[in-house]
Amino acid sequence: MRKFLFNGAVLGAAFSAIGVINQTRTGPRDWRLALMWVSWGISVAIAVGSVIEESRETDLLELDD
Repeated sequence: MRKFLFNGAVLGAAFSAIGVINQTRTGPRDWRLALMWVSWGISVAIAVGSVIEESRETDLLELDD
């Protein structure tokens, strides 16, 4: 769990949710709002996927030693 909390990509994706939430509250409700949420979800998925992949590579390197 610590590897997710302290990863820069995951932190950046989490903090970008603040802007998306703020835009949802104050902005117009049109196709751009839906696109913002989709892009935020994709960025979170990529960040989590990169952490998982990095963890797998680290585990493989530890097994080789």
